[in-house]
Parts: sequence; structure tokens; C-alpha cells
Amino acid sequence: MENDNWGGLARLGAFVVGSEVVPEAEWWAMAPAGVSIHVARVTAPTPWAQWRADRSGVDLAPDLERGAAQFKSMRLSAAAIAHSSSSVAGGPGWDEAVIARLKPLLHETTAVTTSGLDCERALRRCGVARPFIVFPPWFREEGMRAGIDYFAARGFLEPQPFRHAPERRWDNVRPEDLYKNFMHVQQRADLLFEQIAANCPTTADGVLIVGTGLRCVGILDALEARLGRPVISANQASLWRCLSLARVTTPIAGYGQLLSGPRDHC
Repeated sequence: MENDNWGGLARLGAFVVGSEVVPEAEWWAMAPAGVSIHVARVTAPTPWAQWRADRSGVDLAPDLERGAAQFKSMRLSAAAIAHSSSSVAGGPGWDEAVIARLKPLLHETTAVTTSGLDCERALRRCGVARPFIVFPPWFREEGMRAGIDYFAARGFLEPQPFRHAPERRWDNVRPEDLYKNFMHVQQRADLLFEQIAANCPTTADGVLIVGTGLRCVGILDALEARLGRPVISANQASLWRCLSLARVTTPIAGYGQLLSGPRDHC
């Protein structure tokens, strides 16, 4: 029999941006044998769950509820809200609130996590305290500030921001218009590698590449070799976290020390 990508060890789910091509491609690239990947696409505004007026909880976007209903029958091992912007824009407590609201809608065996929490756990797992945070080209200034505030509030010291610049032909396109012009499906990972290697400050003890739509997992190993420091990406962190929740301990080579090292049941 040939490999059919059956999730004999675990079935993992990801809620992803409706128009993105990167997340599921990267999850499949990294996933070990016996683990299958399943996605629900979300087209809601950021964040994907809105705080109620009294901050007593959040109300999920219809796409999240629809995806949860579909995931429920799949009996997934774990599912992640694979959207860095929602964690960042949601503010303090959003990750925990959306998990509490989403979990009852999924099968009782399905663990739930978020991109923001996954990145935080991955940074701590790799011993990173002062991250160099790399944002996608489509992040505006306010989004970058919110991202820095998010990780600073979680105890990371002086997070240092950097926004990846795409090829020069995009110079006159505003960040918020890059998706409309299909820059997100014309990404160059080699250019991202060059920019991170050239701009990572010596004061940073690791790199965090946020934004699940930014093509980057293929350069994680090479960046770690060049910089001599851990390099973490949003998709890598969420896959690592979901594998940990599913108690899949298979080491994964080629995608950074986070996945190649021992995996505890965090």
C-alpha cells in the first residue's frame, strides 16, 4: 500500500485565513508520518472573535463556529487558531477567552490552542527572552506595535521589530493592498532569509517570524545555522504545540531546533 497521509497517530486542525496558501502547505511539509492536517478557512475581520461589551467573554465569528462544527465530527487530536493577527489584536486575555468559547463546540477529545500562545510557549521552550520579531510586509505600523506590545506583556524583554520588505516591484504598494495585488502568492523565501540574516541584532537571543501567511519554514534550519540562535515561526510553533498536545513525540528534522528536539507533553 502507498502512503495516503492517514492520521493514524493524530489528526490536527487549523483555522486559517481564507485567502492564504502558506499555512496548510507548511504544516503538511513539516508534519511527521501518521499525522494528517485539516483546515477550516475563515474570512472574518480581525480578530476572529469579538469581546462582549462587558468583557465577560468573546463571541465567535460565524466562520469559526462553522469550522468548529465541521471539525467536531473529525474527532481531531488538537486544533489551533492559526492567525497571529487575532491573538495580537484581541489583546490581553483574548487567547484564553476564545479557547474557552471554542472548546465546547469541538469534540471532547480535541485540545485547542492559538497562534499567540503557541509562539510564546515555543520561545520559552527554546530559551528565548529577547526576540527579534519579524513581521510580514502586509502588517501596518499599528499592527507591528500591537505585536510588540503583545509579547512584551507576556514577559519578553525589549522585543525588537522588523518588517520584511518584498521585492522592489512592490515598493509603491501600501501594506494593506499587498494581498489585493497577490503579493502573498509571489513570495521569495530567499529574500526573507537574506534580510533576517542581515538585520538580526546581536542583542536578540532568538528570532520569531510572526504571521502564518509568511512563507518561511524552509529557511528555519539555515537561519539557525547562520545566526547561531533559535528561529521560530508561527506555523512551526502551532504544529509543535498541536503535536505536543496530541502526544506525538516523533522528532522532525529540517525545520528548526523546536521540532527536532525532544517534545514534552506541554
